Amino acid sequence: MTRIADNSREIRFDSLVAEEPLEIRVGGRSLAVTMRTPGNDFELATGFLISEGLIAGGSDVAAISYCPGPEKQEFNVLDVTLAAGVTPPPLLATRPFVTTSSCGLCGKASIDTVRSKSQHDVSGDELRVPVDVLCALPGRLREAQKVFDRTGGLHAAGLFDAAGRLVCLREDVGRHNAFDKVIGWAAMAGRLPLRAHLILASGRASFELVQKALMAGLPMLAAVSAPSDLAAELAEEAGMTLVGFLRGDTMNVYAGADRVI
Repeated sequence: MTRIADNSREIRFDSLVAEEPLEIRVGGRSLAVTMRTPGNDFELATGFLISEGLIAGGSDVAAISYCPGPEKQEFNVLDVTLAAGVTPPPLLATRPFVTTSSCGLCGKASIDTVRSKSQHDVSGDELRVPVDVLCALPGRLREAQKVFDRTGGLHAAGLFDAAGRLVCLREDVGRHNAFDKVIGWAAMAGRLPLRAHLILASGRASFELVQKALMAGLPMLAAVSAPSDLAAELAEEAGMTLVGFLRGDTMNVYAGADRVI
């Protein structure tokens, strides 16, 4: 690349984050295509199916494999085999849909399908997090973002326990993909629902991120940037804590303020 600064030009090398399509199939039938950063693809697929309400947890998945291409292994297409007795998603008959690295909801048939009902009730979760613990989380997340250090072009989702310990971190060009990877990791490890945990987004808190957190049974979502009004509305309705503008020693709590002590 050409670096231009102070009226001078310099040819130098720069690291760019990878972005490639991933087609997710279920039982050989195409369900979705998402633009993602390669890595943790099985977690991404599992988390996607859970956060879309298409499966209940990791035990609903019997196997995941990449689909071989005509000449070599194709690492941008994977197929999910559901466990015996698990009903295939009915949406296979009416979509595949395409999501981009910036939008987790593109291709929805209607807004009514967005409000997937979670089987986990977070309203009674007894999670309580001190203010000083919350304020320390963005720094801990940033310190763990190894790929961001090289590229500066990735979102991150960090799963923390009530004491502020980082349990799982995933990075991706898409906010929703980073969340799905964390949720998929938890599902494959048999840790759902994620009671007494919180998830931190490195950017803004959109409606789809709140929904994904709810589908995983998370009682708190925090973000370093702003939430949308629909995200705050959903969090309030579900009894979830939503924190925005978590920067330095300040934050805005848009729902569930009793969990912040």
